Amino acid sequence: MTEVETNAVCPPSLIPRGVQADHACPSPYAVVPLPMTVDTNTRVKAPAVGGFLHGQALISRALRNRVNRVDNDSCSPGGEDPFFVADIGEVYRQHVRWKVNLPRVEPFYAVKCNPDLTVLKLLARLGTGFDCASKKEMDLIMSLGVPPSRIIYAHPCKASSFIRYASQRDVRKMTFDNAEELYKIKRYFPEAELFLRIVTDDSESLCQFSMKYGASLNHTADLLQLAKDLELNVVGISFHVGSGAVGAKPFVHAVRSARMVFDQAEAVGMNITTLDIGGGFGVDNFESIAEVLGPAIDESFPPSVRVVAEPGRYYVASAFTLACHVIARRELPHHASYMLYLNDGVYGNMNCILFDHQQPTVRALTHGNRYMYGLPDNCDGPVTASVWGPTCDGIDCITRECQLPYALDVGDWVYFDNFGAYTMSAATGFNGFNDNCEVLYVCSENAANKLLSE
Repeated sequence: MTEVETNAVCPPSLIPRGVQADHACPSPYAVVPLPMTVDTNTRVKAPAVGGFLHGQALISRALRNRVNRVDNDSCSPGGEDPFFVADIGEVYRQHVRWKVNLPRVEPFYAVKCNPDLTVLKLLARLGTGFDCASKKEMDLIMSLGVPPSRIIYAHPCKASSFIRYASQRDVRKMTFDNAEELYKIKRYFPEAELFLRIVTDDSESLCQFSMKYGASLNHTADLLQLAKDLELNVVGISFHVGSGAVGAKPFVHAVRSARMVFDQAEAVGMNITTLDIGGGFGVDNFESIAEVLGPAIDESFPPSVRVVAEPGRYYVASAFTLACHVIARRELPHHASYMLYLNDGVYGNMNCILFDHQQPTVRALTHGNRYMYGLPDNCDGPVTASVWGPTCDGIDCITRECQLPYALDVGDWVYFDNFGAYTMSAATGFNGFNDNCEVLYVCSENAANKLLSE
């Protein structure tokens, strides 16, 4: 891991309003105070006060150092390519935050959200499980030394060859939501430990899944009976309220539905031992969900029932910052605006605009000799612009209109924070542009750095 110096001082511009630098909270969203110690089985210690602000200082320094190395007049082709800065300490803080607010629920990180190897290494050493959906993801996780018992093959509709492969690698936990899947599993992996995925109300989520996956509650009893007739081992009930849930209500409703299916399983003589509450957890609303979801789980399920989850964006969204280069500018006659062209767009790391319903905020990083990371009102200036990606496709638009503090020039840089979820994981090489961004790593938590160095 390439680590930037860890003794950087946080500039005043990065300190939230009303917070003094020497008494800063670890993050602006830390509603529940972090404990001095956490169960040693989790392999975590509470982050030091000021960890979030320290991380911002490290990110700022890494961005500045990297862009200062680029000479627009002499760099090699692609020398000004976009790049990420990732604070691995933020991933660590999110793990502690999870343990504090949902101590009963074991996280199985959703690899599809961001398969960055350093992130995966840290989570593996923190003892999390992993939600995988393909052979490649299973191979990636097991290459880190993670045992198959810490993997759930969370895909309800799998290729037969992948089921056979899971059997060969002893990845036993897998989901299903239909009869045909049970027949395939009976043929290729009858020893599997199965989770019946049920449908949920995900109408208010960013990305809805129930239109594609999940058994209706009208059919769950029949599926459980079929699994029993086939002598298959159903060990759990799972659901997913959709990626980017807006509140706790869908989780609570799904937990109560899962309780009904548990009762159906018991009625046919099955011993269901695990509840999988899926993903959908965000960064900004986590505490408000957890304070309702935790009691709802305890109310419906005794301590003997194991509870797991599949968070993705929760862990990585706030840890990654993307920097992009302004490669062209076009002024619009008779309009008080202009068009900016960046070297990243919707076919690259901005694919989250199309696939994840995101609306990235363009912030100026440099303008001439000015460095503007973290400056207040950076994205609320007097200059109106539309921002476009580098490909020749007209759909490659980042934003039709935004406000910037200056009329940025060719050679300037912009940045996008909170950019770690569903970005690099779905980038393409369309039109010949680079789909493999450099990632610079910083670490604002010594405990995380120690884990990665083991």
